[in-house]
Amino acid sequence: MATKPTNEQAQLQLNVYDLRREPRLREARDWFQQNYKADTIDEAMRIAAPGTEHGNFLGMVINYWEQACALLNYGLLHEDFFFETSGELFNVWERVKTVVPQFREKFVDPTMLANLEKAAQRYEEWSEKRAPGHIAAMRKYMLQETTQKKSAAKA
Repeated sequence: MATKPTNEQAQLQLNVYDLRREPRLREARDWFQQNYKADTIDEAMRIAAPGTEHGNFLGMVINYWEQACALLNYGLLHEDFFFETSGELFNVWERVKTVVPQFREKFVDPTMLANLEKAAQRYEEWSEKRAPGHIAAMRKYMLQETTQKKSAAKA
């Protein structure tokens, strides 16, 4: 680690973490982990339609991570400390990255979830330096998990 987090960065990191513990956001994060996998905007709308509870859950999860990653990208959080303790951001990005370009085009917003995307790309580079192969293993696991859930749903 090149530098240690400052006391301000550590306190802000704890505040960001504390928000994750809020019961409704925790419920949303659990739902997202268990249920959200869309490859197209149509699938995303079917899984988490605007105005529904699941749509609200999706919004809570992606907006939380977009804000947390904005704090990171603006240098308010210590990168190593954040990445060491917040790998969930990568899982969230992996689950939404295929539909983000479609949403950006539909809503004419090329910056939609740009902070999450930028942080996830840096996390991937950071992780490969520290644990080569970790990202590939995580992607393989996520693919297997998704395949199993789709098979179970068809049965």
